[in-house]
Amino acid sequence: MTDNFLLIETRGAVRLLTLNRPDKLNAMSMALTEALIEALEAAEADPAIGAMVIAGAGRAFCAGADIAEFKDLVPEKRHLIERRADLTTALQLLLPGLGKPVIAATQGHVLGGGCGLAMACDMIVAAHSSRFGYPEVKRGILGAVVTPNLARQIGTKAAFELLATGDSIDPARARELGLVNRIVEDGEQVDTAIALATTLAALPPASLQATKRLFYRTLDVSFAEAMQLAHEAHREMRAFPRHESTERFTK
Repeated sequence: MTDNFLLIETRGAVRLLTLNRPDKLNAMSMALTEALIEALEAAEADPAIGAMVIAGAGRAFCAGADIAEFKDLVPEKRHLIERRADLTTALQLLLPGLGKPVIAATQGHVLGGGCGLAMACDMIVAAHSSRFGYPEVKRGILGAVVTPNLARQIGTKAAFELLATGDSIDPARARELGLVNRIVEDGEQVDTAIALATTLAALPPASLQATKRLFYRTLDVSFAEAMQLAHEAHREMRAFPRHESTERFTK
């Protein structure tokens, strides 16, 4: 169904999604982006899945957008420009909106849209070879869709430096900025991410999903509004039996 450019594997309660275009450094084509969105939504709907891991085959996690498609992104084909932008935006919005946690397992190039993909995940396990960055400015374009999430994760000064210089950073610097959770040896990132995802998947799903939902909702409002959301979430979790469905807590 995906022409093998997205590998889908289930390991216990974890769904592993592997970008599988190693000859293209897993560049995100529109077809791959669409397939990834569909696979994430399917995992979210599967009651047997409690967490997800996104990885990349070969020597890179994802080098960014598939520039081979850029030749078609011309004014006369406005529908393709809008289609790519719509897909990228949908993916950025989908990941934090999922009820189940998603962990990125990275190595090599984690650049442009690939960096945006990793940053949109809830956690990142990075191999030592990982290099994070947004080189769009060096190519005469801009990292438009990935900018809002980066800025709210690491603050304006560090985010602007990454976007304006186009330089990449190593995992140690990424962890200093709060972008990376774990740093491991190359070849260990997927197993480490799956182990972490397995731990998360074993937690009570209602409380885990409510935690994720509250976390992201409070990032986008004032402190007073965030406290009100927290108060409401606390009341909801106390008011209903623990065995009730996750739907009750996450609506």
